[in-house]
Amino acid sequence: MALNSRRRFATLTAVLAVAALTVTACGSGDEEGGGDDAGSTGGGGAIDCAPYEAFGELDGKTVTVYTSITAPEDEPHIASYQPFVDCTGVEIKYEGSKEFEAQLPVRVKGGNAPDIAYLPQPGLLKTMVETGQVKPAPPEVAANVDKYMPDSKAWGTVDGTFYAAPLGANVKSFVWYSPSAFAEKGYQIPKTWDELLALSDKIASDNPGDEVKPWCAGIESGDATGWSATDWMEDIILRTAGPETYDKWVAHEIPFNDPAIQTAIAEAGKILKNDKYVNGGFGDVKTIASTPFQEAGLGITEGTCYMHRQASFYAANFPEGTTVAEDGDVWAFYLPSTSADTRPVLVGGEFTAAFADRPEVKAFQTYLASLEWATERAKTCGLGGCVTANKDVDPNLLENAIDKLSAEILTDEAATLRFDGSDLMPGAVGSGTFWKGMTDWIIGKDDKATLDFIEQSWPAS
Repeated sequence: MALNSRRRFATLTAVLAVAALTVTACGSGDEEGGGDDAGSTGGGGAIDCAPYEAFGELDGKTVTVYTSITAPEDEPHIASYQPFVDCTGVEIKYEGSKEFEAQLPVRVKGGNAPDIAYLPQPGLLKTMVETGQVKPAPPEVAANVDKYMPDSKAWGTVDGTFYAAPLGANVKSFVWYSPSAFAEKGYQIPKTWDELLALSDKIASDNPGDEVKPWCAGIESGDATGWSATDWMEDIILRTAGPETYDKWVAHEIPFNDPAIQTAIAEAGKILKNDKYVNGGFGDVKTIASTPFQEAGLGITEGTCYMHRQASFYAANFPEGTTVAEDGDVWAFYLPSTSADTRPVLVGGEFTAAFADRPEVKAFQTYLASLEWATERAKTCGLGGCVTANKDVDPNLLENAIDKLSAEILTDEAATLRFDGSDLMPGAVGSGTFWKGMTDWIIGKDDKATLDFIEQSWPAS
């Protein structure tokens, strides 16, 4: 995708910010009878199956879904399918895997592709399209995207053909913390990057032993190990180099090891490779590579660390009963920039690509691009991650505190949005050498060698 297309993402501010969907009025139905006109919503009420009549009778049909969205974030997703399942009779077989990015190409090459895959990287979509097995999106899907999320369409388009509708969206520029722990120590939310480092120094000084650290981090994610370290890099590049240099870096208009990127990785190392700062509750710096990303921030509730940088969806990973709120057990603040006057925001999301064009697959792909699904997603989202790309929504319907905060950040006129850089890069780099390179960097590889390794892997064409 050309650089000017990438810059179009700045226009997505209003689109991605609105997360909860207009809750449509639901008619009556027999929840126990399971008849053609019956179904249940995530909230337990009956639904009107009229919106699903166009899909026809799908009894006995099955659609397989493969995704990187795993427990505990998978349950709300599965729940959001229920009206479609109840009203059409189709069966949805959901499989989430931490090895998704590595295993999907293997499955496709081996003739075992899923019906639908949720691709978190536009770069991976392009790689899959090159196999010749991804089906162009049905006209009904394209119509939904044109109506509800037109500014997102470019990210699901490869060489002029539209393949994949956007699914969810998340804010990545968050730092999770405990409001009560901060209040007890008198710590203030930092407004600039220098203030963030000063706060880290203060916390380290207040806790000179190894039991409590300013930060906890983890990048282990099976075959996808390293992805969360690339998020650190992308967030910092946006802050130290600015969005224009970020765009050039993503498009490889400057080399991966450009001096601006060397500055950014050195800045990341001030936190991630600082034994005084990390890794609370787990060990030394190297333990970041072996700490599962789902567990990495739990030290905030256990008192072993004070801060954890991770996206909005991380809310679902805290133990059951944890209150996620400004005055709750955990909350998040915006990862500050080098200046309080600038507000770069890193965002990500998934796209639904189909490897089959059977009627039931087309129907489910269309449902996932509809207002009905997005509404159900909002109602079943649980602890967070409700943000979708659908623009025809009432933001006042948001009930989850972290999603409200995400919406506020995404609609902030001062915010400069950029999509996750590794997700836009060629798959061999973005979900390949970039992940591996950052993992090796955590383990001990130096800055220059890390960036040189990734630069040398960039495809020639």
